[in-house]
Amino acid sequence: MKKMILISLAAIVCAGCQMYRPQDQILPQHVRKITIKPFVNKTSQLGLEEKLYLRVYDELGRSGKFNITPESEADGVLVGEITHYILQPLTYGQNFEPQQYKLRILMNVYFIDKVTDTTLWSESNFEGIYIYDAPTIPGGITEEEARQIIWENLSKKIYRRVTEGFGSESGISPKKVPQSGIQESPK
Repeated sequence: MKKMILISLAAIVCAGCQMYRPQDQILPQHVRKITIKPFVNKTSQLGLEEKLYLRVYDELGRSGKFNITPESEADGVLVGEITHYILQPLTYGQNFEPQQYKLRILMNVYFIDKVTDTTLWSESNFEGIYIYDAPTIPGGITEEEARQIIWENLSKKIYRRVTEGFGSESGISPKKVPQSGIQESPK
């Protein structure tokens, strides 16, 4: 009898130990055709939006989960804006030439359900970050090559956010984003 009571209590305790997991927030069933609006670039760096747009388009199109269509035929719309481009030298050589850089790109992403005319989700401050050696160092890469790595990473994050729902990917805390003193690299 005591054994049965202990087993019952153990079962109750174990049932109460389960971790809370919110219900997945994935796209509604009626969203089968999506469009990706051309991204907006709010930085002084030219051409960022087009290269990231093409990479995201390829990532979502390759999956086969959605038909990517013109906006007039779409059930859902993916919208993105690049908000910050920060290139920061990290280390310097003997002649004060930069030898290592950190490139940070921040963006906001939204998904709109055109059928119900509602924003299903929005993620602020999606961050792409990459630290790399200058091209003058053996094994170093150019700023453009670092951007390509960031486009790859950001497109995968956006894909996971669209397909796997809330919590699969999220932006960084706005408290971490510098509000002043952001220096964008000159070109």
